Amino acid sequence: MSYSIELELQKFPKTIKLKDGKKAVLRPLKADDEKEFHRLFQGIPERERMFIKHRVQDLKVIRDWCRNIDVGRNLPLMGVLDGQIAGAATLHQQLGGWKRHIGRVSVLVHPEFRGRGLARALISEILDIARLAGLEKVEAEFIGEQAAAIKMFALLGFSQLIRLEDYVKDMQAISHDYVLMGLELKTDEEYAGVGG
Repeated sequence: MSYSIELELQKFPKTIKLKDGKKAVLRPLKADDEKEFHRLFQGIPERERMFIKHRVQDLKVIRDWCRNIDVGRNLPLMGVLDGQIAGAATLHQQLGGWKRHIGRVSVLVHPEFRGRGLARALISEILDIARLAGLEKVEAEFIGEQAAAIKMFALLGFSQLIRLEDYVKDMQAISHDYVLMGLELKTDEEYAGVGG
C-alpha cells in the first residue's frame, strides 16, 4: 500500500468539540512539546503511573521521545485543551515480523480533563490512521483494575481476547491481571458492502 502516514498527518491540527462544549485541538507530538508532555505524565496519579511501561516521570525519557519521533513506528497524537496537553494516544507499529499487520494503541488523559470524550476522540483518530496505514487489527493492553478504560475500548468495538490472572507486575512488584483487547479494522470497501 502506498499510503503515507505523513500525508495523513497533514490533516492536523484538527479542532473537535468535547461533551462539555469546550474545544480541543488534536495534533501529532512535536519536538518542542517536551515540558508540556512531561507535565501530562506528572499529573497522572501515582497509582496509575505504576501501570505505564516506561519511566515517564524521568524528563530524559520524554525528551528522547520528543527528539526521536518516528511516526511509522510510534505515532503520538496529542489532545490540547486551553493551551496544555490534556491527553495523548499512541499508535505503535512493528514494521516487520509476524505482527506487522497488528497495531497497538494506548491512551492517557489527565484526571482534570476526563469524562469529556477526549480519550475516545483520540482513539477514534488513531483507529482511522491505523486503517489507512493498512493495518488489519489493533490491540490494547490493560491491567484488570483499569475498568473504565476497558469499558471505553469496548464501546469503541474492542473485545477481550485474553485475561490472565496475576500475570503482570507493576513497578512495586504487585501482581495484576493482564487484559488484552482487540479490534478488527474494516477497510472503506468493506464498509460499503459487497458490490458497493
